[in-house]
Amino acid sequence: MNIAKYKDKWRCQVYKNGIRKSGTFATKTEASDWGKRTEIELSDAKAELGFTFGDACDKYIAEVSSKKDGEKWEVNRIEALRTFFGTATLLAEISAPQIAAWRDDRLAKVTGGTVLREKNVLNNIFTVARDEWHWCEHYPFNGVKMPQENEEREAVWRWQQIKQVLRAPVNGKTKEVVDAFHIALRTSLRLQEVLIAPTIFDKKRQVCVVPPKFNKTKRTETVPVGRIAAKLLQRPAFKVKPNEASTLFADLTGRLGIDGLTFHDTRASALTYLSRKVDVMRLAKISRHKDIRILQRRYYRERPEDISKVL
Repeated sequence: MNIAKYKDKWRCQVYKNGIRKSGTFATKTEASDWGKRTEIELSDAKAELGFTFGDACDKYIAEVSSKKDGEKWEVNRIEALRTFFGTATLLAEISAPQIAAWRDDRLAKVTGGTVLREKNVLNNIFTVARDEWHWCEHYPFNGVKMPQENEEREAVWRWQQIKQVLRAPVNGKTKEVVDAFHIALRTSLRLQEVLIAPTIFDKKRQVCVVPPKFNKTKRTETVPVGRIAAKLLQRPAFKVKPNEASTLFADLTGRLGIDGLTFHDTRASALTYLSRKVDVMRLAKISRHKDIRILQRRYYRERPEDISKVL
């Protein structure tokens, strides 16, 4: 509420829950009384405004997510949040108990790190809705404890395990997955990128040109590949799809008795091995990391004892 002198009268302006009202009065007292009554009326009308969680999600996706490089991934998270909290639920009805219930539900299914990343999206929705849109006044995260960030993975595919996979007696789509595994270890490409790699490989330049829709930056990225990788990429296009490949690979490693390693670990393994051949700036070009700290913290997994051997 703001009260100020206006000519020979007093003007009171009230802005609450996205609604602005003003009036002029003969005395400051009358202006103040009107302002207080109006604030109460607008607070009582909060439910009548109809600002739901679904509305907030739609507006956030259109105005905020659409401007980010990681729009696709953020929208997927928002859709999952929309399912849990309900599109018709008023923003004012979502408070600390509901946030805590969501946290516990997610922790039963995913890691603490995933919960924190999803929490950041949810937090941003409420922050923007409160501070920019004036759709709500509360902050539902107060008092809610969130899990700790996961420790960075240190798993690396060792040559003995790699040979187990490459020499496994397989055929059909499982054989395709094994071939994709080999390419991933030689290039550091992600699974989805590996499966299109034969079709985006430029033999003359010896690079893979990854189109925007297949990476997080939404830009065309050019990935240099080595001599062995170049030979592996001169093959027919893969028929197996990413989700199917993940399942087949997990089944194969289970049969081989390989625990604690995933297809995703091929990226860190490849970058760890490539770090022995190229300097960090070239490694960042291969990995496509703009922030070298992420490369060092998440994907460079050289063991201290292995480093000691070259000192």
